[in-house]
Amino acid sequence: MRRLTRPGMAVLGALIITGVMSPDTDNNVAYQAMTPIAALLLVCCVWVSFFRGKFRVERRLPRFGTAGVPFRYRVVIQNLGRRRQAGLTILEVFERSLPDYAEWAALQAANERKNPSFRIRRRRRPVMEFTPARAGDAVVPAAQPGETVEAEVELTPLRRGPLHFKAIGIARTDPIGLMRSFINVPAPQTTLILPRRYAIPPVALPGTVKYQEGGVAFASNVGQSEEFVSLRDYRAGDPLRHIHWRTWARIGKPVVKEFEDEFFVRHALVLDTFTALDPSELFEEAVSVAASFACTVATQESLLDLLFVGPESYCFTAGRGVSQGDHMLEILASVRACREERFADLERLVIDHAPVVSGCICVLLSWDDQRQEFIRKLRMLGVPVLVLLLVEEEDKRVYDAGPMSAEPGRFHVLRLGDVERSLGTLRCE
Repeated sequence: MRRLTRPGMAVLGALIITGVMSPDTDNNVAYQAMTPIAALLLVCCVWVSFFRGKFRVERRLPRFGTAGVPFRYRVVIQNLGRRRQAGLTILEVFERSLPDYAEWAALQAANERKNPSFRIRRRRRPVMEFTPARAGDAVVPAAQPGETVEAEVELTPLRRGPLHFKAIGIARTDPIGLMRSFINVPAPQTTLILPRRYAIPPVALPGTVKYQEGGVAFASNVGQSEEFVSLRDYRAGDPLRHIHWRTWARIGKPVVKEFEDEFFVRHALVLDTFTALDPSELFEEAVSVAASFACTVATQESLLDLLFVGPESYCFTAGRGVSQGDHMLEILASVRACREERFADLERLVIDHAPVVSGCICVLLSWDDQRQEFIRKLRMLGVPVLVLLLVEEEDKRVYDAGPMSAEPGRFHVLRLGDVERSLGTLRCE
């Protein structure tokens, strides 16, 4: 169907309709229209079969994109043939990863539960997209033999993660404008699509600075303790500003100044990855919420630890010279849901990490007894907690804050379809 233009699809539809009506020659004259329509399509098929050409293409892609946000990039096309090429357009060809049958059946069942038959209701676009992105047709300027021209492509990523390009299709339309012929030029390339982010007002979690073992190794600036302790051999990752140049010049190898351990603020961002469906709309929104906080929390003045469970338990740190926020977005772009219910692993990871954190932001997909007990343990350890619970749009239940009842301003229910507005009005009382 990619070979047909929109007018071509309309003509094909007319051919099908007239073909169905043609046998009844006594009551209609549709058979008289079927023959010229079929002949028209046949002529177009023959015409496009004569398209020949040789091209070299190069994309100039940005390093990152954002799911759901269009971006533009340029494609350089060189005409390697002996004929002038005009009236061309280019179409992107992506690599597609199809789910196995069990995953597809689970997604279909979930979609049917959300959209029962015989009910008039607004249907949301499903998260599962077999096509990873939508790219518009880009017009290519006329190119003489050996000439290089450029075309601009607008692309809208449909989901986060690595976006794999397979080839570029160079198309030419027949003079009538019904069909296109293609020359696919292999052009494998990849760009990373980051999660969608929402605007979040400044959220100040209470908490005091805490002792960080090996503090200066985590800090981009010397914190509250500036007392010089000693010199030691340089280790990979040590800030260059701590190198003692005079000693290096004297002994011939790099050494750094060592300071006392420091005290500073450190927050934990906990992402609940446990869901039966991968991908699921609920999980994708949870990742977007986590990415929004990763961009909002002032990581230059504090540390931010991202904690989640996948095949293993993971803890990634950003801020104060350890890493940049963009690195955390790259991690969130690739995180996947965990179908096995191993919330105990996440609980153990966070509880072990609790002594060094000043506050904790928990993005949860459920509010069952296990998760409420997890929040209760954090509060018993004296860790300030902000709970963000993601629920389906159809879920109209009023959730009991449970262990967060004493601080209702720190327990928020975010419903699909209303997440952006809810985050925009978020207040941490």
